[in-house]
Amino acid sequence: MSVGIKDVAVAAGVSPATVSRVLANRHVKPDLRERVETAIRLTGYRPNLSARRLRSQHSNTIGLIVPDIRNPFFTALSRAVEDAAYKANMRVVLCNTDENPSREMMYLRLMQEERVTGVIYAPTRETAAQLDRLAFDFPVVLVDRHGPAGKHDSVVLDNRQASAALVEHLCGRGFTHIGGLFGNTSSTARDRLGGYTEAMSAHGLAPRADFVAPNPDAAAVAARDILSRKDRPEALIASNGLILLGVVQAMRELGLEAPKDIAIAGFDNEIWTALMGPGFTVIEQPVADIGHSAMRLLFERIETPDMAPRVIMLSGKLIERNSTRKPC
Repeated sequence: MSVGIKDVAVAAGVSPATVSRVLANRHVKPDLRERVETAIRLTGYRPNLSARRLRSQHSNTIGLIVPDIRNPFFTALSRAVEDAAYKANMRVVLCNTDENPSREMMYLRLMQEERVTGVIYAPTRETAAQLDRLAFDFPVVLVDRHGPAGKHDSVVLDNRQASAALVEHLCGRGFTHIGGLFGNTSSTARDRLGGYTEAMSAHGLAPRADFVAPNPDAAAVAARDILSRKDRPEALIASNGLILLGVVQAMRELGLEAPKDIAIAGFDNEIWTALMGPGFTVIEQPVADIGHSAMRLLFERIETPDMAPRVIMLSGKLIERNSTRKPC
């Protein structure tokens, strides 16, 4: 025999309307929400999503639009978002844009057509610049990257501080000629460039930045050029994990070792950064916190559409390894 909303209401000791509000992620007192969620688990209730979609004109689905699902950062972010959505009895539609603004617009239109409940989105700089001119009938939370000031809720790393921390670390190890290889599509890379430049200038050092598409193949090509220069830097900062991987690939092809030939530091504490070569110094991002915070902002925005936009800025953690040790 199938279990319905009335059965859940009886088990929870609440009205069917309260159960419906919990299922729709609308405002409900925390103690009532807990009772309803417990009753849902005990009764084995499964909502009729098709019927609810027709009644509410929303799909009880969260859209997640990321620039590169191959990037372990966005893989982990997707997992965090999906975990939070699952606990709220919601589904996630994942879209990968490959940093392509045309694909971004296509997926945003798809979200409109599918009448999603809300979208979590990491935009390119090009699309982010247009967000204040786009109208959506669902709330949007920007993640990892920001858009026009005061327009959307967002969850980001303190990228300027994190990038500056890498410069400070390298200067503390005695390096003075420090290069940077930065992505060319996102506000994240631009902010990390800003932190790098400011920290270098604060130490009286000349910044030397290069720019590249944020993927390992493009980064390897750019890194081979940097590493083959007669005046190559003593140390090099990579602005994300995929660029760091490309740098390491180029070093192996050229027969170079860190830190003997050049010190290397970057972002994203992936498993390989601890296991490969000497171990690579990185900024570890609180990726699970970023995903969970984005979902919390989205649920709060659904419940209270008219509140002022909020920005959550989280801190990274410097993980020091031997790739930045000053050679004797």
